[in-house]
Amino acid sequence: MTRILLYEPGYQRIKDRLPTLGADDVVLLMRPDGTIWQGDKEVPADDARPEVAWASVDLFRTKAGRDYFVALLKSPVLKWVQSSSAGFENPVFAQLVQKGARLSNNHSQAVGMSEYVLWGVLDYLQQGAQRRAHQAAHSWDPQPFVEVSGSRWLVIGFGAIGQAVARRARAFDAHITGVRRTAGPQEHADAMATPDRIHDLLPECDVVALTTPLNAQTANMVDAAFLSRMKPGSVLVNVGRGGLVDEAALLAALDAGTPSHALLDVFETEPLPSDSPFWDHPKVTLTPHSSAMGSGLSARTDALFVENLGRYLAGEPLINEVAASEVTG
Repeated sequence: MTRILLYEPGYQRIKDRLPTLGADDVVLLMRPDGTIWQGDKEVPADDARPEVAWASVDLFRTKAGRDYFVALLKSPVLKWVQSSSAGFENPVFAQLVQKGARLSNNHSQAVGMSEYVLWGVLDYLQQGAQRRAHQAAHSWDPQPFVEVSGSRWLVIGFGAIGQAVARRARAFDAHITGVRRTAGPQEHADAMATPDRIHDLLPECDVVALTTPLNAQTANMVDAAFLSRMKPGSVLVNVGRGGLVDEAALLAALDAGTPSHALLDVFETEPLPSDSPFWDHPKVTLTPHSSAMGSGLSARTDALFVENLGRYLAGEPLINEVAASEVTG
């Protein structure tokens, strides 16, 4: 018997596509109020005992999210968790893996996040703010702009998201250098480098995009020394995690003129405090950790869970299974 705990809104989207379950298999649904139900019967969290769980994209940032993970931590039989997130640095994932559960993550965000990066860079290079201001003022004042064609991009973190950024930027004839721990040739990069070469590469790069996970090696990697090596006129993009950047050092560097602009979707403290200087900084474009929220995100994450559930029930390898050592550090 397999007991599967799903968040009810996600279940409603996929219920007609679920693989065939056995007569003894049980689907438990957590409602938005945090209660768990089996059919028309409420089940206490202590008695839910899920073996399989799907942390769907609509579960995060809800009241039920905390209750959902509490139910997983209480389960003595939990064997597999499918996350809708690419990152797994949240301590709860380490706790679940330490309990013996397998974890698979999700790269469905790569499409939306890469389009977001191209939007933000293009808007800055194309003088978007000035154009909008001139339109509002009814001012006929043609603006020159910087072309992406021929620009050099450093994409730090060349997993699914970094490669999606690279693929789209190369369509504009940008030169891409990808950074990852193993620097063999990659289809979507013109060159690859290991992290120890980042400081040597920064002076020649027009766009520096952070798409790497946050861990002990990457925390505060963008510090004063990093920023001092960036090229005048360059753009820093962070769609990874806020902890990758020393925020005080970035503000000082922006005030000093290099980089020329920062596109920031993530911050060390979220929500970003209302008195943060980033809100009103003239050289910053910021968004509230929303770069992945494209129109196709839910459909892609739903499809991945349905596929992986079928694989799990059939005893086949899971897509995007994360090694326990990567989660627990």
